[in-house]
Amino acid sequence: MNSSEPFKPIAPGVTIGHVHLKVADLERALAFYRGVLGFELTQRFGSQAAFVSAGGYHHHIGLNTWESAGGAPPPPKATGLYHLAILYPTRAALADALRRVLAAGIELDGASDHGVSEAIYLRDPDGNGVELYWDKPKEHWPRTPDGALAMFTRHLDLKGLLGQSPPH
Repeated sequence: MNSSEPFKPIAPGVTIGHVHLKVADLERALAFYRGVLGFELTQRFGSQAAFVSAGGYHHHIGLNTWESAGGAPPPPKATGLYHLAILYPTRAALADALRRVLAAGIELDGASDHGVSEAIYLRDPDGNGVELYWDKPKEHWPRTPDGALAMFTRHLDLKGLLGQSPPH
């Protein structure tokens, strides 16, 4: 790529469609993504791969053991996936996800208010980082006096989040 070429932004309707994770144990991964987080199984290929989704989509997350059966997580200081982020439609839905995670005894890596979103961080059974979050309404996003986005990282009040009514 030539750095003197003008920057052309990506089409505004582009989204991230799905993530595919290498896992050591498919059943263990499904127990987390289905059993704890509540994703639905859409397709399975024996003991080697499974696809899960929310809301009837073909798949949001692919899980496979093709190159990783019995494997270990990547070592610290290695390149690779930092985390996958799962966007919940409302604060109440995020609170429900937090309740599921805590009920399963899963330890949190952190919880942050970023001004534009509220996020909970944890690890799946294979050590992959997982962010569970919801976006605040755009009109509430923090801005600088000149209108630029002013994201930050502050402590997220988990008690306040858990006080959120369950989703309907």
